[in-house]
Amino acid sequence: MAKKPFYTMEDAKTSFNLFCCIYGIGTLGMPGNFSRAGPALAVIAMAFMAFANIYASVVMSKVMLLAPPSVKTFGDLGEWSLGKWGRWISVVSQMGSCLIIPCVFLVLGGTLLNDLFPNAFSDTVWIIFMALMVLPVCLIPTLKEGAGAAFAGCVGTVTADIIGVSVVMYGMRGHPTVPSPDLSFSQVANCFGNLSLAYGAGIVIPDLQRQHSDPTRMPRVVCCTVSFISCLFLILASTAYSAVGCQITGNLLYTIYPDATTGLSSLGFEPSWGAVVLAYLFMQLHITIAFSVLLNPAFYISERLVLGMHKKKALDVESGVSYVESSTPAELVVKESVRSSKMSYVSVADAEREFKDDAEAEADEYRGMNALKYVAMRIVIIVILVIVSILLKNHFSDLSDFAGASCITVNCILLPIIFYLKKCWERVPMWEKIPAIIVLVICFVLGCYVTYTTGKSLFTPTSSDIDFPYCSAEYENTVYYNYTAEHET
Repeated sequence: MAKKPFYTMEDAKTSFNLFCCIYGIGTLGMPGNFSRAGPALAVIAMAFMAFANIYASVVMSKVMLLAPPSVKTFGDLGEWSLGKWGRWISVVSQMGSCLIIPCVFLVLGGTLLNDLFPNAFSDTVWIIFMALMVLPVCLIPTLKEGAGAAFAGCVGTVTADIIGVSVVMYGMRGHPTVPSPDLSFSQVANCFGNLSLAYGAGIVIPDLQRQHSDPTRMPRVVCCTVSFISCLFLILASTAYSAVGCQITGNLLYTIYPDATTGLSSLGFEPSWGAVVLAYLFMQLHITIAFSVLLNPAFYISERLVLGMHKKKALDVESGVSYVESSTPAELVVKESVRSSKMSYVSVADAEREFKDDAEAEADEYRGMNALKYVAMRIVIIVILVIVSILLKNHFSDLSDFAGASCITVNCILLPIIFYLKKCWERVPMWEKIPAIIVLVICFVLGCYVTYTTGKSLFTPTSSDIDFPYCSAEYENTVYYNYTAEHET
């Protein structure tokens, strides 16, 4: 029997797809994680979260190999694994992710536009304006994110990160030893929220695996892709920290923005305005594309629950590992090989679509009286998101950490591992059960803790005049190295 190649072209396409789904706004907080926890603890935290997400993604892929063909969505996987409660937990956590993260996008987008065009409108008006800009796309009934749009959004994030780090490194050139953070448990633990947000894209794995011609290769694809992304996260975070230390706040882009009066950034150097504009525009590109894509699963779920649309067809009741015991992996591959000819780009927008392979049947649901109903419902959802975003417009970091620690932790780490242990407990060796349970316990505890602390900051905020809250008292309000002052003539 011929030896299979380590990585095929189809594997590479799937990796590209997964990369575009993961690499997003979570990267903006990576340097801040190093500022919070210091390089040693931050690397440990990043390594743990990389392991947790790789493991959760791989075991989700394994569970999908056991699942019957009727299991197509993340909600289906939850019901097949845990019954009706499993579907509800899956759907609620997914709904939360797909509603909270667009709020994060609106808050960030409003801030970016307000900074790019100072004195034009308030950030509140910019949030409303941004929502109006994406509204027509959100009303497209059967939105599918093309590979080109996904690539553009991903490139936008990568470019914004590169420009942001480059501006910081150049502005802080000649710096002395950077100050270390003043560590506390709460400060270090809050890294969990951003790391969970940065890695979270587990809900697309069922669709990716469904389209792959050889689903047994998906664990390797997931492992390689997430490992590569982890290396990029490490490079981004460590490079920025090496120049700034504990004096990066939650968002990399906020660090490089110049003061309107002095023209200097919060770190005391004068950034290139052109570079700042480019970084902001590239990030704006990403969030504009991602906003409507992330909202689509929430739209589908709402339309199913409230309007009675997208009802599942009557299917054979298939459950348990016994379903696959009648087939060998080779037979499974043969049955699934027809997928390769129709492999298309998969995005979060597809996560809850019931008619994944029947576009005409899906389009029929949006005709007639349903047309007015779905348009009205989607507009109401967006209006609610705009109101929430305006109320929380000054809490970008807390809101993004809250999203990561709560819903994303549940649907990208906790649920996949629970599904796997539930369906395969007798087959999982003890050496695998122990680390799986450890990951579950640590992520559950940290998720609850960070959700509570960030939720408290969101809904009962307290004011603080400290410029650099992660530093010791010596550097709380003093820039440790001011390039402009050092080189004045």
